[in-house]
Amino acid sequence: MKAGTRGVMISFAKNSIMSEDSKSGRHSFIQLNIALDANHIPENIQWEASDDGQGLHDAKAMLLGLWDTKQSNGISIDLWTKEMTIPEMHIFFYQSLLSMSDTIVRATQEPELGEMFRNFATSFMKKVNTST
Repeated sequence: MKAGTRGVMISFAKNSIMSEDSKSGRHSFIQLNIALDANHIPENIQWEASDDGQGLHDAKAMLLGLWDTKQSNGISIDLWTKEMTIPEMHIFFYQSLLSMSDTIVRATQEPELGEMFRNFATSFMKKVNTST
């Protein structure tokens, strides 16, 4: 970490689905390391997953969404570094929308919802490409 930066470490544990015969569940861990400057702006984002085994990976941006079961609402942590360019952000959002399309279909078995996300993602990129 550079001098003058602050660090934030976020760790997540994920229980995998256990069989009825299993008393102990398998755990996976995802760790996020975020270096902040004096103004709390991310300078560096790194992540590591226990199942990956490849060590720390650098990232310029992250979108993390969680469902708060007590409050019944979504919580999001959206961060990007100073080095993230606008064209990279456009591509990142496009790819995130496509990923959300796949996720909503897997979660709900409603392909028409996935198609709505894909259509919006396509419209988004067309707009981005015509405005640059």
